[in-house]
Amino acid sequence: MSTDQHVLTGPLPVLNLPACHKEEEEYEMVYHKPATMVDAPMHYCPGCAHSLVHKLIMEVVEELDIQEKTVGVAPVGCSVFAYDYMDIDMQEAAHGRACAVATGIKRLMPEKYVFTYQGDGDLAAIGIAETLHAINRGENILIVFVNNAVYGMTSGQMAPTTLPGMHTTTSPDGRDVSYYGAPIKVSELMSNLPGSFYVTRQAVNNPNAVRRTKKALLNAFKYQQVHKGTCLVEIIGNCPSNWKMTPVEASKFIDEEMIKTFPLGDIKIPNAEDLKIF
Repeated sequence: MSTDQHVLTGPLPVLNLPACHKEEEEYEMVYHKPATMVDAPMHYCPGCAHSLVHKLIMEVVEELDIQEKTVGVAPVGCSVFAYDYMDIDMQEAAHGRACAVATGIKRLMPEKYVFTYQGDGDLAAIGIAETLHAINRGENILIVFVNNAVYGMTSGQMAPTTLPGMHTTTSPDGRDVSYYGAPIKVSELMSNLPGSFYVTRQAVNNPNAVRRTKKALLNAFKYQQVHKGTCLVEIIGNCPSNWKMTPVEASKFIDEEMIKTFPLGDIKIPNAEDLKIF
């Protein structure tokens, strides 16, 4: 027998450890996975904002009890996987065309809660025309816009929202504003259109920001009941893989750099007269 092996003889020692629980005790549920999400593991990169935003949207749908009344539209990009996780009716759209598809769905089924789920490459580049015209018409939909300043799915190319000086695969020396132009502030741009009803920019990189984002999403879904225009909720998300950062570093980068260009907060809010239904 090897000297590294030992044989225990006699009764095993009794360890005096505290019980994990007592049958007579009652525990308070402080969190549960929303039933509106598919029971499947997420495939997103560690630290990616998409999984958290998915959860927030589905929590709102569950709390409003509108699962059977909700239709989501996901186009091309990392956002295209939303229908793998959201247990609601979902429609895929061609690259950049989510708002056009959502317009058709809402006009055919005005009783439905319709939202698009789009990244910055999809919405602010190839899809900016569809987005602008849908909002200008005041389509009664919600646009969820996840802004992580790069094309996430296709290896991190420069997007319309890439920060000045930010290094990407297509701006390896950093975004030169004099050559590429300045980042497009989508929310500020769209808030000037008469069809926009509620426009806000939030984030999900810390607990307080997550709570504010959920509140914004809740308001935006409820505002569809007043039929007064388009809601746009921009969410500053992190993309650790393409930013070449750890999840913790990416979360700090949002506070230290992203919000300098994209400040958080409400940009356009409804007036009291428009909300009399509530």
